Amino acid sequence: MSGSTVEVTDATFGAEVENASGLVLVDFWAAWCGPCRMIAPTLDALASDYAGRAKIAKLDVDANQQSAMKFNVRSIPAVLFFKDGKHVDSLIGAMPRAAFEQKIQQHLAA
Repeated sequence: MSGSTVEVTDATFGAEVENASGLVLVDFWAAWCGPCRMIAPTLDALASDYAGRAKIAKLDVDANQQSAMKFNVRSIPAVLFFKDGKHVDSLIGAMPRAAFEQKIQQHLAA
């Protein structure tokens, strides 16, 4: 694990997220979304800080609508938490770093 965010697509979502072991955060975002751009540096930093313990992936909802529809993502940014391939939690909107860290630590401890 390199310690940076991973781009996922509809085609790679299964392999990268649903078949992954451990904790994976998926940032559902779009290029035109201001709040999405606001949280991007936070997620990049978390990817580095939690390298080896959690994977952080990014999915462009405009280019990958199947995955967004599958998980009922209606507003972005939406960060969905997957544990061993199962959707276990979500954070919707531009949240502070502390909100992400609290959820990451909660799911790493579970």
